[in-house]
Amino acid sequence: MPTDPTVSTPTSAAHAAPTADFTVLLDRLSARLPADALRTDSEALAAHARDAAPFSEAGIPAVVTLPHNAEQVAHILRTAYELGVPVVPQGARTGLAGAANAIDGCIVLSTARMDQILEIDPANRLVRCEPGVITKHLNDAVAAHGLTYPPDPASWERCTIGGNIATGAGGICCVKYGVTADYVLGLDLVLPDGRRMRTGRDTAKGVAGYDLTRLIVGSEGTLAVVVGATLALRPARPAALALLAQFPSLTAAGDAVAAITAAGHTPSALELIDRATSQAVADHGHGLLRPGSAATLIVESDTADPASDLHAMELLCKEAGADHVHAASTPEESRQVIEARRLVSPALGAFAATLGGKPTAFIEDVAVPRSELPKFIGTIEEIAHRNRLRIFTLGHAGDGNLHPTVVFDESDPEEFRRAENAYDEIMAAGLALGGTSTGEHGIGTLKRDWLTRELDPASLELQRGLKRLFDPRNLLNPGKVVEA
Repeated sequence: MPTDPTVSTPTSAAHAAPTADFTVLLDRLSARLPADALRTDSEALAAHARDAAPFSEAGIPAVVTLPHNAEQVAHILRTAYELGVPVVPQGARTGLAGAANAIDGCIVLSTARMDQILEIDPANRLVRCEPGVITKHLNDAVAAHGLTYPPDPASWERCTIGGNIATGAGGICCVKYGVTADYVLGLDLVLPDGRRMRTGRDTAKGVAGYDLTRLIVGSEGTLAVVVGATLALRPARPAALALLAQFPSLTAAGDAVAAITAAGHTPSALELIDRATSQAVADHGHGLLRPGSAATLIVESDTADPASDLHAMELLCKEAGADHVHAASTPEESRQVIEARRLVSPALGAFAATLGGKPTAFIEDVAVPRSELPKFIGTIEEIAHRNRLRIFTLGHAGDGNLHPTVVFDESDPEEFRRAENAYDEIMAAGLALGGTSTGEHGIGTLKRDWLTRELDPASLELQRGLKRLFDPRNLLNPGKVVEA
């Protein structure tokens, strides 16, 4: 591609200066894009300025593009590369790390309109789709063939497959079924300079060459734009049964998690909510939760004999000290148990509404070794007390991935400062316990500094080198994940 020595390469700042004449940019884009694929009105620019992450800078794009197909994506990236304009890929903007935040003067490339399921192949248990397909819609479509796509992020009714791939999303059932990366067989990509390429395979096995597919998964739109995906499917999950167990201490709940794992059980969900969250869900009206418990476990089994499996895990919870257990005997009762976990967001929203000001619920994402869960949750409670904040902790106990949620008034500068301080203390505590700064939400801009603390110098330099190899002009989602 031709380069222009007078064109500046954008920095990582959210408010980098535009790098090309606006009229030239629009003329070049519109040459091969339909009119409905270009938006420059203030409403569209504001709506596409950021994802759902707080504490993260966002700029205003020059233009929002809404391509309908891969060729239009390639045209957008070729144009941006030739003119030196940064491009920020976006999906449904449900991300929680600032990875889809715009920078001033950029092109936002939204894949939301590329929402076709191209092929469902039951014989090979795979599906081909475009990146804008909503995750739940994909699962509903393959269910008609007796199959399932297991990854189930909490936002699966709104988030897209492309966004899931970009962030390496997880979900409630990943303790048994794995995360998004475990189901991506191949990807159709457009590189920053507009070239097309494909990674991966259609076969069940394959180790030819470096695994570029796994490299792209979780790269947050910094290396290439996903325009198509080949995903693995599994047979439909059998009907599940669930139980809810409450404990007088965090240690007892942690002992129950350890006992379930050590006994060889493979629950399809193993969720934990702390004292504050249990109380919020009980206050919100869920009839199965007793207020006052230090911790609640929600356990689901979808084995061939879920009743027997659930009974064995119920005994382990009681042996660990559970003082209230409700085990479902029917799928309907199980849905009521799982509803306790799904009610967390509305319950916290209801609590936030009582605070006055401008309440914000900031959902964090830290993973620690399972054995460190009780200690980590206890530390989070200490951080909440020290910073005079309400922090609600929930998460996937089966794989050590917790989501401490700080509820605060963002219109109060002092409370905002204490919330930021609590966030940093939680991150530091997680890393000190041998954890990682993100289990499933990604790095984006929010955790870029923490990534530099987590990785050793050699790893960090290799990651920066990969970014430079894919994107030598640093135009694709610059400033996210690692500095080029």
